[in-house]
Amino acid sequence: MTSSTDRVARLESAWVALEGLSVGDAFGERFFGPPESAMQRIAERREAKPPWPWTDDTEMAVSIVEELAAHGRIDQGSLAQRFAKRMTYGRGYGQGAYTLLAKVREGEDWGVASRTLFRGMGSFGNGGAMRAAPIGAYFSHDIARCIDEARAAAEVTHAHPEGIAGGIAVAVAALHAVRGRAASRPLADGLLDLVREATPAGLLRDAIDEARGIAGTTPVVEVARALGNGSGVTAPDTVPLCLWMLANRAPAYGESLWATVSALGDRDTTCAIVGGVAACFYGVDAIPPSWRAAREPLPIARSW
Repeated sequence: MTSSTDRVARLESAWVALEGLSVGDAFGERFFGPPESAMQRIAERREAKPPWPWTDDTEMAVSIVEELAAHGRIDQGSLAQRFAKRMTYGRGYGQGAYTLLAKVREGEDWGVASRTLFRGMGSFGNGGAMRAAPIGAYFSHDIARCIDEARAAAEVTHAHPEGIAGGIAVAVAALHAVRGRAASRPLADGLLDLVREATPAGLLRDAIDEARGIAGTTPVVEVARALGNGSGVTAPDTVPLCLWMLANRAPAYGESLWATVSALGDRDTTCAIVGGVAACFYGVDAIPPSWRAAREPLPIARSW
């Protein structure tokens, strides 16, 4: 049985992941626009003026943390209701997620709505991955449980196996980061190997294999060309780049995001994924204070 002390510690870990994820989300979102302008600002390390609003990535991750605080696990029906109730227009939801959650609001069963998306295949977008870091942080003590809970959380909106695989991969990366911090072990040590082992067979795992073969000195533009940068908004097109960044370009929280955003693509989501995992390793105090201050406040209180 989990003691109240353990529960609070695990929720604090999930909160750190949420902090890192939300700052990354808001940071990355500020670099959309003409590519030439964005790359110039990145090269000059020119931060956007505050405030930095966050997107659907953070909004859904907040519901994940609330669900863990309420139940200590992912109850899919409860999580679907949280997603649907919290969904805010203008936060950047994809059409599939918007359609599904609107149906849930109207009373349709989440399982039916999720599995009928995209001609019955279910979504294989990157939404299950973008919000998964708090799950890995919370269940860092048990990798089998982490995988099961990440699968359950992703399936609510992403019934396709590749969409689920994205959630699992990011959750396990966060688990690895929490464990690495506790053991004073470098973040990169064994990261890609562990995540690859936990990820179900398919396109995403194949891309992780490809990422394992790309040297850490490879220019980011070449890595993005090989692995994708989220422009396709799918899990296989998004998660492998993020994992490569964490394994090769994450000497600190801030540096990991500057490297990630330089790949352009779906930059709020790639930065949310990398930011969530990096915070699990470096800690919330490693997030630049000015970035946390610029980020729009989170709509959740630490009530535990």
